[in-house]
Amino acid sequence: MLGDVDDSGRDLRGWAADEGWLRRPLRWVELLFGTVGIAVMTGLLAGGMLTRGHRRAAVLIVAVTLATWGATQGAKLLVDRDRPEWEYEEFLHGTAAYPSGHASQVTALAGLCLVLVVMLVRRGTIRRLVGTGLGLVVVLVCLDRLLLGRHFWTDVTGGAALGAGLLLLGVALYSPLPRSVALKAAPLPQALPSKNDLAVVLNPSKVEDVSQFQAIVTQLAEESGWKAPRWHFTTREDSGTGQAEQAAVEGADLVIVCGGDGTVREVCAELAGTGIPVGIIPAGTGNLLARNLDIPLFIRAAIDIALNGQDRAIDMVKVAGDGIDDTHFMVMAGMGFDAAIMEGVNEDIKKRVGWLAYVWSALKSLMFPPARVEVSVDGGEWTKHRARTVVVGNVGYLQAGMPLLPDATIDDGRLDVVLLYPRRFLSWLPLAFRVLTKQPRTDETITRMTGRTVSIRAAAATPRQLDGDTIGPGHELHMECIHGRLLVRVPR
Repeated sequence: MLGDVDDSGRDLRGWAADEGWLRRPLRWVELLFGTVGIAVMTGLLAGGMLTRGHRRAAVLIVAVTLATWGATQGAKLLVDRDRPEWEYEEFLHGTAAYPSGHASQVTALAGLCLVLVVMLVRRGTIRRLVGTGLGLVVVLVCLDRLLLGRHFWTDVTGGAALGAGLLLLGVALYSPLPRSVALKAAPLPQALPSKNDLAVVLNPSKVEDVSQFQAIVTQLAEESGWKAPRWHFTTREDSGTGQAEQAAVEGADLVIVCGGDGTVREVCAELAGTGIPVGIIPAGTGNLLARNLDIPLFIRAAIDIALNGQDRAIDMVKVAGDGIDDTHFMVMAGMGFDAAIMEGVNEDIKKRVGWLAYVWSALKSLMFPPARVEVSVDGGEWTKHRARTVVVGNVGYLQAGMPLLPDATIDDGRLDVVLLYPRRFLSWLPLAFRVLTKQPRTDETITRMTGRTVSIRAAAATPRQLDGDTIGPGHELHMECIHGRLLVRVPR
């Protein structure tokens, strides 16, 4: 039966030979996913995981790739099967045919990528999209081997089965999930007695499976010596304030908040000054506070840090303005272009593609009209400016690590201000270069200030945002940095 299947390769070879234009792309695929190409991809993937702190994932990537290559070469020597007689004449392969090294290695690498996607990507739509793409890559490489006449059908299927089997064995023997901080670090001294009471404030819309999330938190909490958590769910009417207050009243020694920047802001504002530390599980689109505190975006690692990390006193910012009640922010406030981006985000698109929705909104808002603004720092004289956006930050970095306020520190007791005024559409390009390269030079295009209090007045009603949440257009914002007001759990 296998011989009959293999013989069908003659038809494939005839079709490929008749289509001369197909030979070059087939050869490109062969080179790209050859041993050298796979080695380069493996190195980049493992290096990326190391850079992001996922050492165990990097070890698994290298181990499975090496094991697949070694097992493939061993099987070739053992079976010693000749290549098909209709093999493409150029660049003839001198090694044995069974199993296909291309098929085994690309299957193992695609499987490793899928494991990482399942582990690190939260959105089911994106996971399914990437999984489909990886499957198509494997099919493409396998067809390439047949169309060039390099292998029989059984060589390709045997190689794919070998790669998949070694991947499953590797995951079974060595989990890529990071180990708990509690397993590799000594317990931290406690300033006050603790009953290890734990409360969790959860925005249920930010996790795909609430019961699964609860099970993970409960398991990790019990392993770390905490009591089973009490759960508080946010609602449309209350996005975290009431839940945080209830957790404090019930005597929680630690409050974990899982949600976007808005939910995190509400919980942190309520618990500021109570001495109760807040553990942050970033589950939103921006997650700017978590990013600037080096809290991992991988949920299990973030839960581990929340349970076993160390407490850090950070600043929060008191905000007042026309048309809004007195409130606070943790990350940054803005007037103008950045707030217009937030207003222009389509929530349906945001749910499907995440931060890409902000990119699309930003492209539509690039030429947001400039505003005439006045700025006063630490009660000083008002200075006049023209700006497309004004950002006041408690932290320095935006999405993708953009250093908009590179000197800002979340516990220095000061606020950093930047005013951007690109005159024309193309002026955004040199401005972006200056921001990315952290050039200190200032002029009318980019102006920087710093102080403990900052007040902004706009001549016309201008869009405003706090931590990514729009608060409606207005003329004024008055901000005061409250030094060391909040305790948050950060990596040791």
